[in-house]
Amino acid sequence: MFPRIVEVHHIEAYWLELTFADGVKARLNFAGKIAGRGGVFAPLEEVAFFKQVMVDPEAGTLVWPNGVDLDPDVLYSEATGAPLPVYETV
Repeated sequence: MFPRIVEVHHIEAYWLELTFADGVKARLNFAGKIAGRGGVFAPLEEVAFFKQVMVDPEAGTLVWPNGVDLDPDVLYSEATGAPLPVYETV
């Protein structure tokens, strides 16, 4: 499991700066994650709503007021280029 997100700042449009518990900071563009997906992601297409992003202190991930959250392991992998862990299934 990768470090959790501890801080988020909206930069512009769909860009966020994330800070992870291990000190890694990264600026990521979320447009491709939300644009055109519809459903619960539709409100995030409005920048005013997208800017309401917060860090869930328990899960250490990004959340929005409508309940959308994103996997912090995937975000850390994108931020650092580290491969996602492979979990063995039994």
